[in-house]
Amino acid sequence: MKATTTPSTSAPVAHNALPPPSASSTARSSRIAPHSHIKGLGLTAEGLAAPDSAGFIGQTNAREACGVVVDLIKSRKFSGRALLLVGAPGTGKTALALAVSHELGVKVPFCPMVGSEVYSTEVKKTEVLAEAFRRAIGLRIKETKEVYEGEVTELTPTESENPLSGYGKTVSHVIVGLKTVKGTKQLRLDPTIYEAILKEKIVVGDVIYVEANTGAVKRVGRSDAYASSYDLESETYVPLPKGDVHKRKELVQDVTLGDLDAANARPQGGQDIMSVMGSLMKSGRTEVTDKLRREVNKVVKGYVDQGVAEVVPGVVFIDEVHMLDIECFTYLNALLESPMAPTVILATNRGNALVRGTADIVSPHGIPVDLLDRCLIVKTDGYNREQIGKVVQLRANIEGLKLGPGVLEQIAEEGERGSMRYALQLLAPASILSGLAGRSQIEVEDIGETNELFLNAKTSAGNIDPEGGFDGGRMW
Repeated sequence: MKATTTPSTSAPVAHNALPPPSASSTARSSRIAPHSHIKGLGLTAEGLAAPDSAGFIGQTNAREACGVVVDLIKSRKFSGRALLLVGAPGTGKTALALAVSHELGVKVPFCPMVGSEVYSTEVKKTEVLAEAFRRAIGLRIKETKEVYEGEVTELTPTESENPLSGYGKTVSHVIVGLKTVKGTKQLRLDPTIYEAILKEKIVVGDVIYVEANTGAVKRVGRSDAYASSYDLESETYVPLPKGDVHKRKELVQDVTLGDLDAANARPQGGQDIMSVMGSLMKSGRTEVTDKLRREVNKVVKGYVDQGVAEVVPGVVFIDEVHMLDIECFTYLNALLESPMAPTVILATNRGNALVRGTADIVSPHGIPVDLLDRCLIVKTDGYNREQIGKVVQLRANIEGLKLGPGVLEQIAEEGERGSMRYALQLLAPASILSGLAGRSQIEVEDIGETNELFLNAKTSAGNIDPEGGFDGGRMW
């Protein structure tokens, strides 16, 4: 029988977290991102924030405010505006932006960027912003095609004499038998389709579909009637298709306007070796002209009017937005007013600051007042010791680390004294030290040793000589 693993339904408790995967594990371990635990805003049906839900700890006011923004976006009443998240570093601004995109849907494009990304040496600042906006606008193309679908029961090429030569034979046609739950059908197909069948390495027992208009052949997988009892299998088994062999099938494809711009901006060239080498020598990033974008918009509008495609506005998240200059802010105003604008979420940790690119304009968060007027501003709050402890425990569970008695309290105290980010960063080096000492879980002494090896931002600043002296390359 197949070896099956049943995932545990209950979350691991404080001192019984899942162990990290062993080096001998055959499964590929994926990188744990800083916001892997964020699954949504964690709101009730009434729009109220549960204290600890969907990976969030606290931040009830900010989450409820973002919930209102999500409702505005879904009802198409957020056009021409932006959401501005303000708060101290490490208070969850990026997590809130990611949660908003989760609430909008799985297939909604999410395009994050940092304010300093616009200062590229290859393209203009405005081009970087325009490209990010286009990548955050999705296009869901729905196409109804006539297809022949089923399990291959027969695959017989028929040969005939080659009319162009007296020697050798050529394939005149191929007989393909397809079977579904409802019935069977025998198809007589063109020899070019037989070449596609050979290229896809299709054999009897595979489930395939053939497009009636184009003749394109796609192998879906192996029929599950041929499924074996091996624990490790390289084959993908699919059930026998339902309905008739000949059917109308709706295919859905998701692309972004940025993908369409890039595909049309790239010169096609020839297929010879010189054309290929020439394309390799060219710069990888080119600017897309406004004329080309207008042409793409015209084609997209035609698809939407015909009912073939649907525009799916996504989310552009610009972190450290105070790094943009006055020219970028002016261009952002114009982009927000465009007919096909995505949802724009900005984030900053600055108070009153000089607007970059000006000499005397001081504005809240370093953003000009005319753009601030378009923003709904949400503030994130700091965390107390209890909330820091809950976040640390959540991350320990995600990273598969076991915490010994008293460890959570000590890390929470360090987080309150320094910052929550520093507290979270203690987990990984402490787990290394506990492993070197031969322990299976992080103990209090591992945290103490980690604190001796590494400094937080406040401790580091306090240990620097006021005169900034160096002695033989060593800083005092």
